[in-house]
Amino acid sequence: MSELRDPQQNYILRALSPPEFERIAPHLELVSMSCAEVLYEVNEKLQFAYFPTTATASLLCGLEDGASVEVAVVGNEGMLGVSVFMGGDAALTQATIHTAGYGYRIPAKSLREALGRSGGRRAGTLQQLLLRYAQTLIMQMAQTTACNRRHSVEQQLCRWLLLNFDRMHSSSLAMTQELISNMLGVRRESITEAARKLQQAGIISYHRGHIEVTNRPELETHVCECYGILKKESERLVTDLLAA
Repeated sequence: MSELRDPQQNYILRALSPPEFERIAPHLELVSMSCAEVLYEVNEKLQFAYFPTTATASLLCGLEDGASVEVAVVGNEGMLGVSVFMGGDAALTQATIHTAGYGYRIPAKSLREALGRSGGRRAGTLQQLLLRYAQTLIMQMAQTTACNRRHSVEQQLCRWLLLNFDRMHSSSLAMTQELISNMLGVRRESITEAARKLQQAGIISYHRGHIEVTNRPELETHVCECYGILKKESERLVTDLLAA
């Protein structure tokens, strides 16, 4: 199995103590995650929890008019299906893959059973690591909400691009402007205009549904403070996981 398909490419799984990892390893199943694949819908009973290794997913909140807005991005630093270990069994958001890749899934029942045998909140235990990740996820959702409310479309686009490229194993992102506008909950014309400005400035290139960041340092000067806050928290999470 290639390194990128190793379950311990996911930071939570890597941080587990050897006994804890051995307890859940037999229940982990490698899955290919396709772009636009919906892993679960809002209020759906969760059958699995997912640990991405190379795929990236969006957590989306739906609205009555059929629109949906992204509230968090999840890559190999985290997991999908937090309700499984937080006392519920229904999904609170939709989870959709937007960067194809691999991940591992574990039956919800198996994860709960492993949590029941976990060594409490000691460092390196499954319970402690999942709770630590949940803290970061809640913080990301809150900061994203503030960003969507207060900052310009261009700043939101820059934040979105940087957060996604931080989690990717590629320099090119397959994503249409229409999909990005849906993620951010803004008009497509607004994304088109913001992307045009960034492309004219030589910061990104966009061609046939593929976006490439050509000048990352300059892109970081166009983003709002929300990216720095989220990046710092993500780095703190990874540091905590690796130190567990």
